[in-house]
Amino acid sequence: MSAARGSFKPVAALRTALDRASIYLPVLLMGLLALGSYWLVRSTPPPAVAEPERPVRHEPDYFMRDFAVRNFDKDGKLTSEIFGTEGRHYPDTDTLEIDKPRIRSFSKDGKLTVATANTALSNGDGSEVQLFGNAIVTREATTDARGQPVPQMQFRSEFLHAFTETERVKSHKPVVLTRGQDQFTGDGMDYDNYDQVANLRGRVRGIMVPTPRAAPAAAPAPVRKR
Repeated sequence: MSAARGSFKPVAALRTALDRASIYLPVLLMGLLALGSYWLVRSTPPPAVAEPERPVRHEPDYFMRDFAVRNFDKDGKLTSEIFGTEGRHYPDTDTLEIDKPRIRSFSKDGKLTVATANTALSNGDGSEVQLFGNAIVTREATTDARGQPVPQMQFRSEFLHAFTETERVKSHKPVVLTRGQDQFTGDGMDYDNYDQVANLRGRVRGIMVPTPRAAPAAAPAPVRKR
């Protein structure tokens, strides 16, 4: 009996130890989970910091030399041609700065207007062009709806602002307007080709040359009866 009692004591002690250990097992598991989470946080790389947006600068994104740019309408009809010795495109304003420009613009009815200057600034589709330095805009001679001749019209100034789609030309600087042999000057101008109206401002002067009358038709030779 004494031997049996002696073997019972170690088993009871082991059971007691296991019971005590089971009490602290959840605490140990929580500690292991906390250590694992801490290790994952330390091992995970930090998220990338988004770079602040850079302010858009007025800098050209491409250059052109001895170039030609042509614009067409939805039907494939040529509306304008822009030639220049050098061009610089600015993406922030979608404008093209041109050295020694020569611009040919065609109206909806095919009438041609030519513009030249020292430099020019055109928008993306060429419908609006600012001309700087020795600016000249020439609308070639044509005929009106009744077939009557319309003389050449030309504008000269140090600055001209041309709108090719609406056929307008304006300037806030002194301008010389020549129509055929007639010539007008003013300190500013707004010309609308659709309405055929030129509004000159400031000191306006004009020279109008009378149109020579057509010579009367010669009388027919008399017919003699034999």
